[in-house]
Amino acid sequence: MLRTRVIPCLLLQGEVLVKTKRFKSPRYIGDPINTVRIFNELEVDELCILDIAASRNHKPPNFELLQTITNECFMPLSYGGGINSLSQAEQLFTMGFEKIVLNSSAHANPNLVKQISEKYGSQAVIVSVDVKKDWLKRRFVMTGCGSRKTPRNLVDWLLYMQDLGAGEILLTDIDNEGCWSGFDIDLYRQATDVLSVPVIANGGCDSIDSIAKVVKEGRVSAVGLGNMVVYQAKDMGVLVNFPDKVALGAALK
Repeated sequence: MLRTRVIPCLLLQGEVLVKTKRFKSPRYIGDPINTVRIFNELEVDELCILDIAASRNHKPPNFELLQTITNECFMPLSYGGGINSLSQAEQLFTMGFEKIVLNSSAHANPNLVKQISEKYGSQAVIVSVDVKKDWLKRRFVMTGCGSRKTPRNLVDWLLYMQDLGAGEILLTDIDNEGCWSGFDIDLYRQATDVLSVPVIANGGCDSIDSIAKVVKEGRVSAVGLGNMVVYQAKDMGVLVNFPDKVALGAALK
């Protein structure tokens, strides 16, 4: 098991997996069940599934599909998308998910973070925060799958979510998401400098070296992978895979 968590982050749209670029132009990747089976064989330590259509389309989680996924999955699972109530979170935990990921619902109803945390523990709650720069290079917290700018200050929002009970922050850099461009180290340092809970860096990973860099220089506790685990390489075809663990371990020493 790797000391630093390296987590495939799979994007669910309807009943299929897709991959986006800067949260746009979703490209078909494959069937989620078959993909989970491959990650089982690769002995991946943890998996995150995010339904990018549920909240945007005001739909609840696809519980039937998610139950099939948990039945097939041999690793700890986190899920986000369309979760708007404690009862929905309870159903997901009962199905076998270990962590709930909240994004749009954290903006609409911040108290939901507190409710789930108080009942299941902060370790069970991940708050997903999406960030994008404007043309003046100012960072904004976004919602609605990156479609709506909020007036929230990034640091203030991160601290507020931590205070409400978030046990982890999934911080996604929209400008680099799906771009094979490496991580914005300054963004992650801005978060880790003020937070006491773990931060997952997500958006832009292009190599094992970039994983090591954001861990060492950005001081994150975990790294989310998208392109690197669903494509052979940049500008090449779909191939579900995972970085070599020996090389990862050596880079992260």
